[in-house]
Amino acid sequence: MKYVTAVRDEGGFDVDPSAHLAELPRLRAGLPPGAASFATDKSGGLVLDFAPNRFKHDAGLRISYSGVTHFSVDYEHSIDWMSVDTVLLDEILPAENGGCRHEIALTDATVTVQCEDLRAVWGDAS
Repeated sequence: MKYVTAVRDEGGFDVDPSAHLAELPRLRAGLPPGAASFATDKSGGLVLDFAPNRFKHDAGLRISYSGVTHFSVDYEHSIDWMSVDTVLLDEILPAENGGCRHEIALTDATVTVQCEDLRAVWGDAS
C-alpha cells in the first residue's frame, strides 16, 4: 500500500489511514466514479448475508449495518469459516456510547459488529 499502514503487533493490528485520507481529495479526480464514491464514502456501512439453514429456513438472512465503528471475526483455529461455519445464536445489546453491539456465535467463530443501527431482512440473500 502506498499511503495506508497496517502493521501486526501483539494485540492485533496497528492501522493508520490518515495519509490516504489526506490524499483523497487529490486522488479522487483520477479515479473512476464508482471507485471515487467508494473511497470517499465514510458512512460506515456493512452488509452480512447468511445462506438459509435448509432444515429451518426457506430464505437467507441479510443484515445491513449503518454507522459501523467496529467489526471483527474471531475464530478458534484456522479454518475456512466462510464455507463451513453455522450460525448458532446471536445477541444484540445496547452499546455504551449509543447504538448497539451485535455478536453472532458461529460453530467455530464469533462475529462482532458495533454500529448505530441495523436492519435484518429474511429473503433472497444473493
